[in-house]
Amino acid sequence: MARPFRIEFEGAWFHVMNRGACRRKVFTTDEQRQYFLALLADTSERFNAEWHAYCLMDTHYHLLVRTPEANLQRIMRHINGLYTQFYNRTEGRDGPLFRGRYKAILVEAQAYWTQLSRYIHRNPLEAKLVKRLDQYRWSSYPAYIGKHKRPPWLTSHYILKSLAAHGAIDAYKAYIAEGTDEEVRAFYAKSKQPPILGSDTFKHNLKLSTKDIDVPDLREARVRPTVKRIVEVVCQHLDVKTKSVWALQRGRTSSNLARGMAMYLCQHVADMKLREIARKFGLKHYASASSSIRQFEARLAKDRQLQKLLIQIKLDLTL
Repeated sequence: MARPFRIEFEGAWFHVMNRGACRRKVFTTDEQRQYFLALLADTSERFNAEWHAYCLMDTHYHLLVRTPEANLQRIMRHINGLYTQFYNRTEGRDGPLFRGRYKAILVEAQAYWTQLSRYIHRNPLEAKLVKRLDQYRWSSYPAYIGKHKRPPWLTSHYILKSLAAHGAIDAYKAYIAEGTDEEVRAFYAKSKQPPILGSDTFKHNLKLSTKDIDVPDLREARVRPTVKRIVEVVCQHLDVKTKSVWALQRGRTSSNLARGMAMYLCQHVADMKLREIARKFGLKHYASASSSIRQFEARLAKDRQLQKLLIQIKLDLTL
């Protein structure tokens, strides 16, 4: 399946979510939760990420982030990659942890940041994990209301001051207690959520600034790496020359592995049709491309190291 287009610009706000593959738990211990929060702190220093709200649930997470340097993909690659390694190490397992890269909804900040922070913070209450939100340790809400010390990497004053110049904490408590507003609830209840939470004017202005990209409703576009880029990244990881991928070869050599992997990524990451893949790789018939991809998938299913390598390659292709 093609990956959703990432609209990035300096100062953009995003609601970022990810869920465990097959709905499995992604946090099972406090040590894992603390490590994830340490990664938020690290990206605040390393990538200038501004974290405005978070909530860690057992099977997923919610983050509200502003990116002054238009680098969301690097931020999330760092977090998801390192956290997956840590989780696998502490759980004695390997392989992918999350069901996909991550979901990022671009947010019209001042119009929606209070509603979105409420939606994020109310997750434990909506899931009936606690009776009072200040009892839930793994969200930014206790820091917002002063029950826990606010970590230096968490920014809360934008949202608090938007509610009241004085007595902001009490105002925020009352605002949270009102419950999620219907507009935001309806937005997240959709089976296929739009890539933007914002007004028509906000979407129109974005369309003007990204008019070279053909996407409906802010251009529900797909960013696809080129075949050349895929081959270059695969060859870098497998330490083979790119010319070996383009050559027609037979047998289970490393160059054939690179060729099969490249075809697989062309189909699954670049969303190319088999006929196009066959043409790009000098094959006479699309069935030959299909056969090469099936052979790679069979090898992938049995090779844990290859599965881990493929994850890293896919991460590199998101940059």
